[in-house]
Amino acid sequence: MLKQADYLCLGAIAKKSVTQYAGYKLMIALSTLITTSPALAEVNLMEINSQDSMAQITSVSQLSDVSPTDWAYEALRSLVERYGCIVGYPDRTFRGNRALSRYEFAAGLNACMQSIEQLIGTGGVSQEDIEALRRLIGEFETELATLGARVDNLEGRVAFLEDNQFSTTTKLAGEVSFTLADAFGGDVTNPLTGIREDFRAQTTFTSRVRLQMSTSFTGNDVLFTRLTGGNLGNSFGSQTFTDEGRFAYDGQADNNLTLDRLHYYFSLTPSTRVFTMASLGGHHFYADTFNPGLEAGGGAGGALSRFGERNPIYRLGLGGQGVGFRQQLGSNFELSAGYLARGGNNPSEGRGLFNGNYSALGQLVFKPNNRFKLGFTYINSYDPNDAGSAFSFGGTGTRFGNLQGLGLNGIPVSSNSYGIQGQFDISPNFSLRAWGGYTNARLIETGSAEIWNYAVALAFPDLGKEGSLGAIIVGAEPHLTGLSVPGGVDFTKDTPLHIEVSYKYPISDQVSITPGLIVLTAPNQNSGANDPIYIGTLRTTFSF
Repeated sequence: MLKQADYLCLGAIAKKSVTQYAGYKLMIALSTLITTSPALAEVNLMEINSQDSMAQITSVSQLSDVSPTDWAYEALRSLVERYGCIVGYPDRTFRGNRALSRYEFAAGLNACMQSIEQLIGTGGVSQEDIEALRRLIGEFETELATLGARVDNLEGRVAFLEDNQFSTTTKLAGEVSFTLADAFGGDVTNPLTGIREDFRAQTTFTSRVRLQMSTSFTGNDVLFTRLTGGNLGNSFGSQTFTDEGRFAYDGQADNNLTLDRLHYYFSLTPSTRVFTMASLGGHHFYADTFNPGLEAGGGAGGALSRFGERNPIYRLGLGGQGVGFRQQLGSNFELSAGYLARGGNNPSEGRGLFNGNYSALGQLVFKPNNRFKLGFTYINSYDPNDAGSAFSFGGTGTRFGNLQGLGLNGIPVSSNSYGIQGQFDISPNFSLRAWGGYTNARLIETGSAEIWNYAVALAFPDLGKEGSLGAIIVGAEPHLTGLSVPGGVDFTKDTPLHIEVSYKYPISDQVSITPGLIVLTAPNQNSGANDPIYIGTLRTTFSF
């Protein structure tokens, strides 16, 4: 039986100091390395020792390894087998029969020391083993102290990282795009002057950056904050005199970094998702647009053009403030609804959430299986159609399609838009998407207008390489097909075909290049006054 003095002696040895004998903190940090190895002899703890720690060695004999024939090796092995203080091989034995460095040995000794200390109160430790342990501790005092100091240092570094990290709940992501582009064609007619002139556009090299932060407070919500800056502007709009063919990711031209999106999403129930949009809201943020891969929310990783991303009726009310939700109805149906007010942050008369521009959406989606889905969309919108809130398809369509150049400025517009969208994934490497949109615009106390758009998109995921995406999009951007106003207004009705071909090729997980070509066959729905326009581009996208 052990005497009380023995308990006190071993207790003093085991608890002398955490930096001298590595204590409980070292047990947690280093015994894990030992127990996860098939044997203690496989552990190479020397890698954690710097030249500074080795400088503490005071004797040449301390540079030697501990071989299986040394008394210390046999003594520790005996303790391990009797008290199970190191889990080595599956049969819980400690073997290996190969030399250990003194630091490897000290790590094992520390683990065994902690285990034996816990057994003192049970009287299960012999006096002989206590003496052996005391001798081992004395022999490896320097190594134990060094390992303890290293653990304390690591804990300090971890504490520093915890105190200075960005956030435990916020993820920072970014996207940077470089675009080399040019547009060329024959003659175009300036709609402001009516003069036909040579199409003049220069080669451009532009860029845009997005920094976005996603913060979660409950695990089922996201606060989405995005900063954007760039110099792309309105693509080649000033040369083409139309919003047709605008790049999906254009917009800013002054390189100022601005807060352009602030949204909060959360799950109300397992089948109900709510979306609140305080800045730059859009129906496509909560409603399915049936164009995965090409729909990038204005990002530089999808379609080249705005039109190529989605049915333009989703862009009615783009940039407003509001709320939307998406509700799963069983396994085959989904219902989306939302309300946006462009200028909802403006308290002036004729503005605000409910007294100015607004756009309300309702959409029902039918999904019989994972390969096919079909959606029916209705949007009711109102625009004062003045300088502060003009009727617009959000940077797509002809001038007439956006009710411009018709002498209708200042006439409020109430519109009803109907859309049908579909997606059919024929194979993992080929997907067919299509949409059609019709807008009946009522010109308050004046007349009415009819506007159509439609497209077919062929997508080729993983074409040539995993992560790549080839795409062919053929359609007609929003264009005016009918106008009824007192006295009548003449306008051309040529079909403004939009043809877009692109191929996104991933250089790595974070870098991709996308060459592409956009062809506008009848800019501003007038082939007689405007020759076809060709827009070529090479886009490089960096994601991190």
